[in-house]
Amino acid sequence: MGIVGLVIMFAPAIGPTLSGIIVEHLGWRYLFITVIPFALFSIGFAYKYLINVSEVTKPKIDVLSIVFSTIGFGGIVFGFSSVGNQEAGFLAPIVYISILVAVISLILFSFRQLKLEEPVLNIRVFKFPMYSLGVIMFVIIIMAMFASEIILPIFMQGPLALAAATAGLVLLPGSLLNGLMSPVMGRLFDKVGPRKLMIPATFVLSGTMFLMSRLNVDTPLWVIIVSYILLMISVSAIMMPAQTNGLNQLPKDLYPHGTAIMTTLQPVAGAIGVSAFIAIMNAKQNSVLAKETNPTDPIVISKAMVSGVELVYFIAFGFAVIAFIVSLFVYRAEPREMEELAQEE
Repeated sequence: MGIVGLVIMFAPAIGPTLSGIIVEHLGWRYLFITVIPFALFSIGFAYKYLINVSEVTKPKIDVLSIVFSTIGFGGIVFGFSSVGNQEAGFLAPIVYISILVAVISLILFSFRQLKLEEPVLNIRVFKFPMYSLGVIMFVIIIMAMFASEIILPIFMQGPLALAAATAGLVLLPGSLLNGLMSPVMGRLFDKVGPRKLMIPATFVLSGTMFLMSRLNVDTPLWVIIVSYILLMISVSAIMMPAQTNGLNQLPKDLYPHGTAIMTTLQPVAGAIGVSAFIAIMNAKQNSVLAKETNPTDPIVISKAMVSGVELVYFIAFGFAVIAFIVSLFVYRAEPREMEELAQEE
């Protein structure tokens, strides 16, 4: 799982650095053009070398479950992604109606899964405490990481007036360490267990989020670099161990469902984190500008943006504290069979 973490997290972690260079020297369209050859290579590589390593089953696909899940997860992503485009923010009808419909759909989806003999997603995985705690920490970490990868470049290119490529390079050390540390954290997880990794890491993450909530135009670049390094090392010490420990408690027949839920939550949590934090930042910025006599003054605009960034990271600090509290209840999970759980109930 540490090696998997290297692959999964290294790509999005190094994305801001490469994106900054590409945008500055080639233009934003090449962000999409550059992906095309990699996508074509992946298709060809998978066609030639990818094989099934597990038993192939043919479960029934419940169409109504697919409809509910599509509306549910799609509605949440759409609703939160629309916040930044609406002056009313979360009070805009398109936002709260989308989120409300999505929540209702997910509730209906969940009830239906409990009634099906072959559920699309078996939500009974949440009966296992280490899996549930792992999901909570996983979602918080995804939100913190993805939001930081958007907020920090905005802050550096705005109030700090750095070029896109420079802003990307500032994030490079943290991004590289995040990828390199994932296999290390995997070995440490096997050796010392989850608690000795997660508790210190969530504590460091909380401190880092608080430090970043104090950012301003006078903040030296080295402070941002060190803060991002601490953030990304904390992410590598929390996310994959939390995911691994949670899956370890599941019986083998629930592995696919546990993995599928986390895989589903990753882009959803990322979209919610980015959209919500951007909306909060913009709302705070607009609130500050509304009180100024000269809201078009660049210095005033910079001050307003700093206020927005500070609020976002203070909220992220609150989520990090929740992750720290959750980590205190984590213990090394061992695989269990469904029969054992049924006997306990």
